[in-house]
Amino acid sequence: MSTTSLGARQGRTLTHWNPEDKAFWEREGEAIAKLNLWISVPSLFLAFAIWQVWSVVAVGLPGLGFHYSTNQLFWLAAAPALSGATLRIFYSFMVPLVGGRRWTAISTATLLIPAIGIGFAVQDNQTPYPTMLMLALLCGLGGGNFSSSMANISFFFPKERKGSALGVNAGLGNLGVSVVQFLSPLVVTAGIFGIFGGDAQTIVKNGQTLQVWTQNAAFIWVPWIVLCSLAAWFGMNDLAEAKASFADQAVIFRRKHNWLMCVLYLGTFGSFLGYAAGFPLLIKSQFPGVNPLAYAWLGPLTGAVVRPFGGWLADKLGGARVTLWNFVVMALAVCGVLVFLPSGPTGGQFAGFFLCFLVLFLTTGIGNGSTFRMIPVIFLTERMRGVNRNDGAAVAQATKEANTEAAATLGFTAAMAAYGGFFIPKSYGSSIALTGGPEAALYTFIAFYLICIAVTWWHYARRNAPMPC
Repeated sequence: MSTTSLGARQGRTLTHWNPEDKAFWEREGEAIAKLNLWISVPSLFLAFAIWQVWSVVAVGLPGLGFHYSTNQLFWLAAAPALSGATLRIFYSFMVPLVGGRRWTAISTATLLIPAIGIGFAVQDNQTPYPTMLMLALLCGLGGGNFSSSMANISFFFPKERKGSALGVNAGLGNLGVSVVQFLSPLVVTAGIFGIFGGDAQTIVKNGQTLQVWTQNAAFIWVPWIVLCSLAAWFGMNDLAEAKASFADQAVIFRRKHNWLMCVLYLGTFGSFLGYAAGFPLLIKSQFPGVNPLAYAWLGPLTGAVVRPFGGWLADKLGGARVTLWNFVVMALAVCGVLVFLPSGPTGGQFAGFFLCFLVLFLTTGIGNGSTFRMIPVIFLTERMRGVNRNDGAAVAQATKEANTEAAATLGFTAAMAAYGGFFIPKSYGSSIALTGGPEAALYTFIAFYLICIAVTWWHYARRNAPMPC
């Protein structure tokens, strides 16, 4: 039983943290962990909202007088994922170097840069395309936050609670994607910021002349970013136990399972991001008579809400089993999308197309939770092999090493997966430009899901798999 109390702390840094000690966890650890989780969630929510704001803003630019091609618009929707994925590589290692509290506060505050910049840029339809592209790339600051946030929260919870805790953090954070797609069309209809929000723009929609405040889609997040940055700084904790050098974390690059889980998480979380970023523009390009913003937000909402369930289900049934069957359903759902797309003289069936995409978003959410549950279990199992369970010091050292490697892997796999947020919408744009339709891109996605099925089955899910989890 642990006798050390959290009263031993240095400022906001906890000098003792052992969530695997049940007495410690029940006495004081759980309350502290939950406080950090519930401050982390809205901060991550805002990060996703800023990261995906271009999926909405890009759709409305032609109506505002911005003369960009379809491929350029897809680039604006895809660019945040490209920069966000790259930033995640660096963000993956920041929590052990800087501290979870400090980094959450700082990284959340940086979201003010793209939020304010976009708000001013969209008010002038003479804003050059390179400026817009740069602002889209700056939205990647929100994408980077996910890696550091998930790595930070993973340190606070015991093994049997990691899947659920990470699912809640990511799932409720992912809601930022859906909310930005749902809320933006509403807030742009009124000058809610008065003289501080800028002038209205005039658009023609269905033969009617309307006034809109497109800048509100970005400005609406500014006050909340300020509040969450302050809450993180004054309410969260840094963990002395989580301190590690870059060299300590860089060992993951020599771990086979780090790279295998990069592939699997690209298939789940990369799909979620890519489908979310490209869904409005894909609807608009394939079903011109449908208002994409009336439907697109339901997909990310489905994927985000179900993610905690995916983590819980993986805790109960095993991450590998859930992940395997999840990829099977994802491949079948893409086949369904292909069936309902417009083809030749037929206009396609939007209802079937939309329902198949809802299934895709559902499975991306479940797979996000199950794959992230697999990572801590894999590294703890690997580090504990050959360790004498009766040797308390050896067990503690192995557990610390496993937690450090798992946290770095959680962040790094999230970085690699975020490239899916770029690849999918850009694949749509390239496929449409080269072949006239998105079918070539969708067939590529099916082939990748088949690879994910094979990797999951061989390494983790089959009988006598080398690393059952």
